[in-house]
Amino acid sequence: MEQQTISRLARRVDVNTETIRYYEREGLLEPPERLPSGYRIFPENAVQRVHFIKRAQKLGFSLHEIKELLSLRQELTGRECARVKRLAAEKIKEIDRKIEALAGMRSVLKDLEEQCPGSGPLSGCPIVESLQYDKSDHRRTQNGNARGV
Repeated sequence: MEQQTISRLARRVDVNTETIRYYEREGLLEPPERLPSGYRIFPENAVQRVHFIKRAQKLGFSLHEIKELLSLRQELTGRECARVKRLAAEKIKEIDRKIEALAGMRSVLKDLEEQCPGSGPLSGCPIVESLQYDKSDHRRTQNGNARGV
């Protein structure tokens, strides 16, 4: 099995050495052997492990969730696939909630953009006004000016 220094591993998986050190500190990578000189020597399987971590991150999994997925790869209870499927289903629900929140934000911002004339004083800009004053702000007076702000 080929071994490599931290810099070689980092180059092979297209991350910086600090990322490798961070994964090691967080328990995502096994502590590597060290040479008498202090250099870390990572086994070949560290390449696949970092690729696994990066692909899981691209799918939205947190490092904590990735650590759980990695631990499931080592268990032999026969229930690992069901647990992975549950984690994936939870991640899908989380992504759906984020999409819904982003769609709501987009809708509000689109409405504000359409209300904005794009010229004139900033004090009349509906975008700035909406950021400055919450519609539920009860400190506003009848004429729309805020009191005590």
